Amino acid sequence: MKRAMILLILFCVVASAQKDIFTDPRDKKKYRTVKINKQTWLGENLNFEARDSKCYGNKPVNCERYGRLYDWYSAKKVCPKGWHLPTNAEWDNLVLYAEGEESSESPYDSETAGKLLKAKGGWNDYKGESGNGKDKYGFTALPGGYGNGDGVLSDLGNDGFWWSSNGDDSHAFGRNMGHDGEFVYYTYYVKSYLFSVRCVKN
Repeated sequence: MKRAMILLILFCVVASAQKDIFTDPRDKKKYRTVKINKQTWLGENLNFEARDSKCYGNKPVNCERYGRLYDWYSAKKVCPKGWHLPTNAEWDNLVLYAEGEESSESPYDSETAGKLLKAKGGWNDYKGESGNGKDKYGFTALPGGYGNGDGVLSDLGNDGFWWSSNGDDSHAFGRNMGHDGEFVYYTYYVKSYLFSVRCVKN
């Protein structure tokens, strides 16, 4: 009886731990997932090797830690089946919930949500102050840097940039967090820039 009870407890613990892990069927990479205000996000930047994506500095170790960087065209298609690139509205939902505010402004800028969404480690200091966040919700945002329209990479450790699915003929929106503040600002860059990708569940 005792042995059966122990096995049942172990099974429940393992099942509980597994339910918050998503395995990408395309390459078998595993990602944490996190539910924030009714939205389920990958708790890590995507690291699926797609055409026109890059590891920062062409170093696989950077992909393992920060995920790959994608242009907007790749970002629109790269999330696994059952997941998608977040819209401006989905980013707004996340940021407003973290900030504890309500607003009809979209895309929404926050002066404080970044502190709650950034990882507790991995961000460079700024003028002697830590750039790390509190990671209150398990989003664990990391500063993967970005690539400009010519593919020149910058700001690893200082800034994180993430695409949204909204755009026009030549530019698309995204979000930015930096080591030099608590902000989450929206961005509007040409689609050839290279940003990180977070997927949200359909």
